Amino acid sequence: MASPDTAARTDTLRKPRDDEIDFYGLTHIGKVRKTNQDHFLICSLRKQVQVHHTSLSTADQLPLTGERMAFLAAVADGVGGGTKGEVASRLAVQTVTNYAALSMKCYHDLDTTDDQAFLDALQEAAWASHASVRAEAEGDSDRKGMATTLTLWLAVWPRAYLLQVGDSRFYTFRDDKLTKISRDQTMAQELVDQGVLTTSTADDSQWAHVLSSSIGGQQTAPVVMRVDQHWDDVSLLCSDGLTKHVSDAQIAERLRTMTSSKQVCETLLQDALDDGGSDNVTIIVGRDVRKDHEGEG
Repeated sequence: MASPDTAARTDTLRKPRDDEIDFYGLTHIGKVRKTNQDHFLICSLRKQVQVHHTSLSTADQLPLTGERMAFLAAVADGVGGGTKGEVASRLAVQTVTNYAALSMKCYHDLDTTDDQAFLDALQEAAWASHASVRAEAEGDSDRKGMATTLTLWLAVWPRAYLLQVGDSRFYTFRDDKLTKISRDQTMAQELVDQGVLTTSTADDSQWAHVLSSSIGGQQTAPVVMRVDQHWDDVSLLCSDGLTKHVSDAQIAERLRTMTSSKQVCETLLQDALDDGGSDNVTIIVGRDVRKDHEGEG
């Protein structure tokens, strides 16, 4: 019989079942903007079973959706007047998801020990999104100059991979502590890195929301990293419409007392609106909720 410690380690590494994933996302126009230029997506990536012909009378009982290979969440915050930002963010999310679902051989191989394959694939996905937005802008003069942020979280248990371009953020809440994993790609952050601004003054500077890197913009510098997953972690992706109005301390408190991902997304949105809601607000929250059954462990 395995020792309690060994059993605990084994259980920690067990991949969450579909019914143990609590994820929710929302987007809101805010109280000032006339259009919503944010987009988000939450989806599972699976090995598909597609039946073309069969003599089986029970074909409808086959697991046609297949086992979940990966879980994907993405937030994009469009830049540009009129509808340009909305188009850019929509194209970026669509392209990066299509690339992930259809072109990444590593999903189908499911070699989760090959970090570099995932990192390279996400870099390629970012560049594919960038090319798609640039091509759309070049083909339509009304869409010239459009761009978008893109923050994508790809979970392949027990690892996750983060892709970021721009200043839409990714946080983890673990062991009662909120940690911002992403780095804002803004002119303010660049000036902080150079020692020109301090962290405390950067958020209030004129450069706080001027992007130094974007999908479709003049400069793009995708950052991809690995993030280990643990049971009871809470993940949060958001556009800056949330963080302009809600502090990290307030986000941490909301996650600390959350009852569900849906509840905390709606509460955080209301916090942003109550503080002015000056921008579009998009929030995704996810966590794995253990539902042990007799005989598991």
